[in-house]
Amino acid sequence: MPGSKEIRTKIKSVQNTRKITKAMEMVAASKMRKAQDRMRKTRPYGEKIRNVAAHLSHANPEYQHPFLVTRDSVKRLGVIVVTTDKGLCGGLNTNVLRLALGKMKEWEAEGEEFEVCCIGNKGLGFMQRLRANIVSHVTALGDTPRIERLIGAMKIMLDGYVADRFDRLAIFYTRFINTMKQEPVMEQLLPLSGERLGAPEGSWDYLYEPDAKAVLDQVLTRYIEVLIYQAVAENLASEQSARMVAMKAASDNAGSVIDELTLIYNKSRQAAITKELSEIVGGAAAV
Repeated sequence: MPGSKEIRTKIKSVQNTRKITKAMEMVAASKMRKAQDRMRKTRPYGEKIRNVAAHLSHANPEYQHPFLVTRDSVKRLGVIVVTTDKGLCGGLNTNVLRLALGKMKEWEAEGEEFEVCCIGNKGLGFMQRLRANIVSHVTALGDTPRIERLIGAMKIMLDGYVADRFDRLAIFYTRFINTMKQEPVMEQLLPLSGERLGAPEGSWDYLYEPDAKAVLDQVLTRYIEVLIYQAVAENLASEQSARMVAMKAASDNAGSVIDELTLIYNKSRQAAITKELSEIVGGAAAV
């Protein structure tokens, strides 16, 4: 059994750790509310531009935008992986990277190649260790991601699809469901399917200025950028929620460890006192 001094030192160390995890839990709870508000505020804009894109895609059938055309065969894929920049958020990054790795192995088994865009430091490090073909990345987005920070990396992927460098574009991220549950998902961004756009109610007609191609290029590009930004916002809300839950669990575990160590310390101290009393009684009896 360790000595009383060693146990006291260990108790003090665990108490200090609990103070840190408790503080991180409170910080994550504060950031989580802001991240959830930001995520919910992006949804109305995303829904509106989705409706506009759906009407535009049905209103001008003589011009087929490349984003709306399904390729006959898929030989190369573009992959966007959204993760966090920091750790200490439970299995959030592990789950989404496991999903991405499983899909990549399936694609490799089918003879398909892929190019990767990493959003977040954890995903970038993982893909570098895999020696994946990383064509763009964004890190250090902070607690308030700005779409202008993402546009450069997104443009590389969209230009690659238009230039036929790959035939499909998919995104991996963690969808926020509630504070206790976050779900890793894969969604196809390009080509835009009917399920993604939805069927418009009735048919609208448009007058295009300067022309249909210029308008559709701008609107559909903005639509894809909004989808990616929404995924980043969802991932950030999931990160703060997962970190708050992980830090709360760490604080609770630290409390349990402190109780166990305190019990061990009291037993050790009691054993030492009993031993001293026995020695005193034995010495007195000998005298």
